Amino acid sequence: MPPDRAVWLPGLAGAAALLVGIGLARFAYVPLFPAMVGAGLVDGGGAGLLGATNFAGYLAGVLGGRALARWLGVPRALDLGMALAVLSFAACALAVAPPWGLAWYAVWRAMAGVAGGVLMAVTGPAVQASVPPAARPAAGGIVMTGVGTGVVLAGSLLPALLAAGVAASWLALALLTLLLWVGMRQHFPAPPPPPTEAALRPPAAPWLLLAYALSGAGMVPPMVYLADFVVRGHGFPLGAGSATWIGFGVGAIAGGLAGARLAGRFGGRPVFLAWMGVQVVALGLPLLPGLWPLLLAAPLSGFAAIGATAVTLTLARQRAGSLAGVLWVRATAGYAAAQAGGAFALAALFAASGGAHAQVFAAGLAASILALLVALADREEGSRTQ
Repeated sequence: MPPDRAVWLPGLAGAAALLVGIGLARFAYVPLFPAMVGAGLVDGGGAGLLGATNFAGYLAGVLGGRALARWLGVPRALDLGMALAVLSFAACALAVAPPWGLAWYAVWRAMAGVAGGVLMAVTGPAVQASVPPAARPAAGGIVMTGVGTGVVLAGSLLPALLAAGVAASWLALALLTLLLWVGMRQHFPAPPPPPTEAALRPPAAPWLLLAYALSGAGMVPPMVYLADFVVRGHGFPLGAGSATWIGFGVGAIAGGLAGARLAGRFGGRPVFLAWMGVQVVALGLPLLPGLWPLLLAAPLSGFAAIGATAVTLTLARQRAGSLAGVLWVRATAGYAAAQAGGAFALAALFAASGGAHAQVFAAGLAASILALLVALADREEGSRTQ
């Protein structure tokens, strides 16, 4: 296989996996949030709770993803994640008419989170282990564009799909996932199985892990409540919420590409600091009056969220070398745990406040500021073999 194809095909297959696992299984719910409330399937507090169950499932998938890759091999672990995403979308479609209740949705939104967690934990390290060292920043950027591409697809397609109903929207997501799975699975990366966890001793990197976890907690408001803030918080139609979410996706594509390349060129730490600064701005803008600050916050939030993930993946490689996969899973697990805990807390706050979006975003801003302060305290530099 020519060198360019050896980089592009695993990268594109990895991008497809994250398009499904994160862009659709996690984030397509954001523009569906106000539609499900409007259809009477759940109330606002229940919709927020479904976002939280998805984060909890994501944590479980992250924690189990590496073990699945050792047991089944990377391609079959990715197959399992894609299959679970298809099932979760189809199950949500079945529950629309007649409504099957919050508990059913909670189970399957959690399963969608498990799918996303498995795909995120396995994909990035597997792709980087499958390409030459010089190509890893480029491959990492390609992989992370899958998240933003999924967000843009969901935001573009869902307004038209919602005209046919919520069930049709869930079914379309299932079909899109199935097509991507069948089309790209032959190119899934297949690196050698990772060694057992007991044999691995990557650097502890406590400041990086804490800063990345706080970043995840800070990103819960835009990842769950952004479209609902536009639609129900500002009184705009569903199409405006989807358009805002497209802005998040465009920012995510740019952030994924730029984050990986800049971290590879200038080093992960200074670039990570810059991304935390962008996140603080993105979470502060929605607290300003009017709609325009919220519209500007959407692409900045996507840029910060997915860019920070791409930078952290590169930092894991710079600091842990061949053990990057273990450090990456630890970072991703901390991020997922912080998001799950934050999502449940914010769902309770949102319900108790009668749907006060500003309070939710203020909490996200506080966590983002803490992430920036912790990142400033991190003085460790990469030193291991790439």
